[in-house]
Amino acid sequence: MKEGPTHIGVILDGNRRYAKKLGLNAWKGHEKGAEKFKEFLDWCEELGITEVTAYCFSIQNFNRAKDEIDFLMGLFKKATLETLKEEHFKTLKEKDVKITFIGRRELLSKELQALLKEMEEKTKDYKTYRINIAMAYGGREEITDACKKIAEKVAKGEIKAEEIDEKMITEHLQLPHNPDIMLRTSGEKRTSNFLPWQSTYSEWFFIDKTWPEITKEDLKQIIEEYKTKRERRFGN
Repeated sequence: MKEGPTHIGVILDGNRRYAKKLGLNAWKGHEKGAEKFKEFLDWCEELGITEVTAYCFSIQNFNRAKDEIDFLMGLFKKATLETLKEEHFKTLKEKDVKITFIGRRELLSKELQALLKEMEEKTKDYKTYRINIAMAYGGREEITDACKKIAEKVAKGEIKAEEIDEKMITEHLQLPHNPDIMLRTSGEKRTSNFLPWQSTYSEWFFIDKTWPEITKEDLKQIIEEYKTKRERRFGN
């Protein structure tokens, strides 16, 4: 049996559908989804996962209704402020958790950008666990931005065009790590522009439950299938 996964990428899908099923306001689904993410991180720690990359808000999500976007941004702000409080932040310090945000953060409010930067600065030297939050994120956009950075270096004469290879592109991405598992909830079987470069050889799992409905048992079954039934060939 091969070793278990250490890095999971997850698309937190289905919050609104969950709320609709229960006859609740859609916003309640987002609140429940945020609570579930905290549980999910605890499960990952328990099950040997040391890195989680979560797709929380895509660039395309900016096309949603303004009141929903405002609510979500408020939720992100509240969660960040809560985490930065001394009584909560000490847990991150004790567990040695590094938090990174990936995406076009210039699309976010100045206030939220400042909070995200503060969180990154305070956890930058932690190494045992890593949480990557994808906000205002798009995979194609991430690759495009990496190519622009490389093109600028070529124009300045810092590198030669013939030196460009996969390794160099990877190093210029915001997330240079490749997930072992990619998970999407809510029954949708699309990758939705999430980590297209990094997930090339990841094992994808799609489950029908909405994000707030996922359980630790679901995660355990996914990890078990990864270990016993999935063979990562990497093109061989």
